[in-house]
Amino acid sequence: MTERYRIEVQSHIDSDWSTWLNNLQRVYTESGNTILVGDVADQAALHGLLARIRDLGLPILLVARLRPAAGKQTHKEFESL
Repeated sequence: MTERYRIEVQSHIDSDWSTWLNNLQRVYTESGNTILVGDVADQAALHGLLARIRDLGLPILLVARLRPAAGKQTHKEFESL
């Protein structure tokens, strides 16, 4: 079952990596980090995504499963950042 995740990494991830990171939405923080938000198919896909981030050499600061919401997602996840 698809779940929605928020992943925060240290440093900015360039948009060139979007496809490689499953086209997750990106937000850059004032502290220089990147927050990725999006749907992940299953635990195997999540582990694969985390391995790709690791392969970029970026420290992972946070991984959080977000509450499911009805209908199509918007940028509401970012309003509380």
